[in-house]
Amino acid sequence: MAASLPDYREGEGDTPTLHSMDDKEKQEISVKETVLPSSHQEFPEGGLQAWLSVLGAILVQFCTFGYISSFGVYQGYVATYLTAYSSSEIGWIGSIQVMLIMSMGLFTGRAFDAGYFHHLVLGGTILHGFAFFMLSLSHQDQYYQVFLTHGLLGGVGCGVMYIPSLGIPSHYFHRKRALTMGIVSAGASAGAVIHPIMLNRLFHGSFGFHNGVRASAGMNLGLLLLANVLMKPRLPPKKAASIHVKAFIRDIPYVFVVFSGFLCMTAMFIPIFFLQLKVVKGGMNRTFAFYSISIMNGASVVGRLIPGFFVQRFGVINLMVVNTFGIIALMFCFMVVKTVAGVVCFAIFFGLFSGSVVTLMPPLLASLARDFNEIGARMGLCFTLMGFGGLVGSPIAGALLTSDYIWWRPVVFGGVVMTIGQLLMIIARFLVVHRKGTQKV
Repeated sequence: MAASLPDYREGEGDTPTLHSMDDKEKQEISVKETVLPSSHQEFPEGGLQAWLSVLGAILVQFCTFGYISSFGVYQGYVATYLTAYSSSEIGWIGSIQVMLIMSMGLFTGRAFDAGYFHHLVLGGTILHGFAFFMLSLSHQDQYYQVFLTHGLLGGVGCGVMYIPSLGIPSHYFHRKRALTMGIVSAGASAGAVIHPIMLNRLFHGSFGFHNGVRASAGMNLGLLLLANVLMKPRLPPKKAASIHVKAFIRDIPYVFVVFSGFLCMTAMFIPIFFLQLKVVKGGMNRTFAFYSISIMNGASVVGRLIPGFFVQRFGVINLMVVNTFGIIALMFCFMVVKTVAGVVCFAIFFGLFSGSVVTLMPPLLASLARDFNEIGARMGLCFTLMGFGGLVGSPIAGALLTSDYIWWRPVVFGGVVMTIGQLLMIIARFLVVHRKGTQKV
């Protein structure tokens, strides 16, 4: 970006100096400078510490968003553990986690910019371990115990680490930022493949629910402690100015992206949380039902990696529009999935498109930032609104589903909401095209 500006230095041929420019020219240069990254424009684009930090961030994603994405297993099992409660009430446990893991970004994004990276990740590690070990002490039909430990404490613990782990690659990579963020977020999909298989085998095997939760919590705690050792910020801290939020609100394309993200998140977790339940209630093999979520999240690993190779060529917003359209089509297909082959096809394609949407959001927000040091704050504000979308989506879907399992109702709700989010993203794209003067946005 800096190369696009003229080099205004004194005493070099005919190059104009700052003293020789009129007020209008000075104002133009000042405006241009405000959209530049901070002075730390030299990114190593690799190196041992860079890739160690990426590895640590992958482990965090594996244990946070990857674990939460396996809530479909809990949704299926807890229905027999909390027998007095409806699918909608149980759905609140998973949705509060989704809300918290993202909405905590309102605070953690700014704290990350201010240099509190290690405080956030270590604190989140401790809280994550405490939450799930306490869940293992819960009692059957005690809803509040599961809600407080799994939903509330688990969501906060994951949320404290989520944005910092996504942001750490931006300290080391600029040209490869979208690719490395995709690699990091693929850790969540890898976790969402492994955790459901492990949890199903633990819960329905000799371990049982309580010992199964302890085993998974112990594994996650060990991996998160290792991640704390591997990750290291590179850039010095900078306190985010309080005027940033006001500036973000005046950035119209950013506002459209935020509300698009809110609506997309409201709808996107409906198939993720309810797929295993739909397979079981559809009379398909229960063992296959256990693996349905893992199939979806296995495809999501690929979906999170692919966009990084095409962002430079097609533009991050363009790819987001294409993938969101794919999710809309699949949302309506979810209603008619009734066979094993249909479930496999749906899970693979939904995993590909949803994984791409998740991995594209952070670099999309970064592309809208006018200053490098506001990336964390922009991500935090947007993810907060997206978190509230995740909060309300699954309970609404569960209420529409009812105890009679009328599947078309939550499907139509999710499809319509996702379509509105897609329209907002298209509007944001046109505004950014107008701002940048290029179709590759």
